Amino acid sequence: MGLSPTYFNTVFKTLGFLFESLCIRDLKIYSSALRGEVSYYHDRYGLEADAVLHLADGRYALVEIKLGESTVNMATRHLLKLESLIVQHNQSHSQTPMSFPTLKIVLTAAKYGYKREDGVLVIPITCLED
Repeated sequence: MGLSPTYFNTVFKTLGFLFESLCIRDLKIYSSALRGEVSYYHDRYGLEADAVLHLADGRYALVEIKLGESTVNMATRHLLKLESLIVQHNQSHSQTPMSFPTLKIVLTAAKYGYKREDGVLVIPITCLED
């Protein structure tokens, strides 16, 4: 790309896109050992998940990818909103219920991983492995 490291000190959005691409790549590689697939989710309400990790047995994880720790709360709100839409769907469509995500993950460049009180896992990219 011909960019110097100092470029990213001023253009964090570009660095965020590159970090997201790196995370998606890693999720695809590590999940392939489990025959998993990674997709993107965007709905008519404007809600999205940066990645959805699908396993062959039907389990899935919703993943938000955020470069900094300061955006974890916003990412968590997105994940919880998506889960609340599943609840609403299941209440109004009891004949065709959707399964709930097995995991809700915020994948970050943070130093430490932890489980929040709301059940969302905050996982540093450096903790991913097959």
